[in-house]
Amino acid sequence: MRDWLIGVAVAFVIFLAVIGINVLPALLLVAVGFAVYTLLERRQMIAPTGSKETAMRHAVNFDHIGGQEHAKRELMEALDFLRYREKIRSLGIRPLKGILLTGPPGTGKTLMAKAAATYTDSAFVSASGSEFVEMYVGVGAQRVRDLFRRARQSARKEGKDSAIVFIDEIDVVGGKRGAHSHQEYDQTLNQLLTEMDGMQTTQSPMVLVIAATNRADILDSALLRPGRFDRQIRVDLPDREGRLHILRIQTKDKPLAQDVDLEHIARETYGFSGAQLESLCNEAAIIALRENSTRITQAYFRDAVDKVLMGEKTGRHPTDEELYRVAVHELGHAIASEMMRPHSVSHITIAPRGNALGFVRQIPETDGYLYTKEQLDQQIVVALGGAVAESLVFNNRSTGAQNDFLQASRIARTEVMCGLSRMGIVAEEHLPENILDEEVRFILAEIEQRTREVLAPFAKALEEYAKYVVVTESIDGSQFREWLAQCKEQASSSTITTPVLDMTLAN
Repeated sequence: MRDWLIGVAVAFVIFLAVIGINVLPALLLVAVGFAVYTLLERRQMIAPTGSKETAMRHAVNFDHIGGQEHAKRELMEALDFLRYREKIRSLGIRPLKGILLTGPPGTGKTLMAKAAATYTDSAFVSASGSEFVEMYVGVGAQRVRDLFRRARQSARKEGKDSAIVFIDEIDVVGGKRGAHSHQEYDQTLNQLLTEMDGMQTTQSPMVLVIAATNRADILDSALLRPGRFDRQIRVDLPDREGRLHILRIQTKDKPLAQDVDLEHIARETYGFSGAQLESLCNEAAIIALRENSTRITQAYFRDAVDKVLMGEKTGRHPTDEELYRVAVHELGHAIASEMMRPHSVSHITIAPRGNALGFVRQIPETDGYLYTKEQLDQQIVVALGGAVAESLVFNNRSTGAQNDFLQASRIARTEVMCGLSRMGIVAEEHLPENILDEEVRFILAEIEQRTREVLAPFAKALEEYAKYVVVTESIDGSQFREWLAQCKEQASSSTITTPVLDMTLAN
């Protein structure tokens, strides 16, 4: 718009000069208009238009947040300093000025900030860290001042004696000073430090700053010192009980079929964040809509888990030979997984999703945080199972095992670094890279041989069952275990029954 106005003004002045009219008054008029336009534009630029003031029409409380019981208790304890001001003043306690929520994306940090405003009956103003950063000097600092001013004004307007300022992604503006070539970052941070220091315990309305980040390690030390962000609360990925709680909240208003087992879904969604679980429930409902079903079944949840993990099905069409090789590869993973830990396979599919031509989804036994050497070795066996199965059936391997090898190498390296290898306790900084690589190769070669011994008895049966998997495209874990149990029972026999199907492979 500005460029268009400038072009019109220049053309108008040239036109006046050509026809012999004095252009000085016109130039003066254009200059005044341009100055007014620039001033208005700058005022609009300084105003934090992205900031959000909410009257909490749809109030969020802590009951709406699942899977974060420890973080909620810690946050509510900190907020009690704001609620019971007279009591804490009698004990000589200084009110908290800032609370920093850290943790992976999608774990509910923003929801917890909104629930904090409801819990304390405070005005709520939010902004993102990126809104304070501009190329113009002084704009970021002005926006910080304006944000705190608006928080106090909102509290007075709503008749409340406290306000909560929520700054999402604070690492954008709160990074270590001197790390950026642009001084605007440092000036914005300095203004934020000044605003937080300026909040006195007797000030009314009182302002509490809640910030969220998943990069607390890059924040400036002056921002993290007591008196600014007094509390750091970790909002981590939910455990199994937490995932079950979130699933119950997200499915409360959804029509579930009788076969839906939320506890089973919670078990097989290890590592999912709250946002992913919400997306999972939404995708299951979308699949039900696509199938014209009035109820959401367990099968829809199973497909939704695959979609959240791997992405939507792609339009790729592998050849018959490629489909058969993928089936052999995935069955190798599945057999290795079941032999290492029974009842661990949840689903096997050769339908291409994302970058994968097929995959095996496993159910973790528990939400583990520590692993023994035997457990890590078992993970390597499962990772190598696909490539070893290809070797047994085709006497060669394919590029499909690339990610499996990377995963196996990382696990083997972890064994070395944790003192679980034949080298004993080592320090990574004192360990030559060639020695480390040699030990990793030794571990992988040893476990590859173990994997071959595990899969060899099933080679012939796997070769036939892979044809069945190609036709059906995907099989359930319980169905796979029935076949595997039959294989074990008839291990001494040369005949193993395979489901009767038309074995004509189709694209």
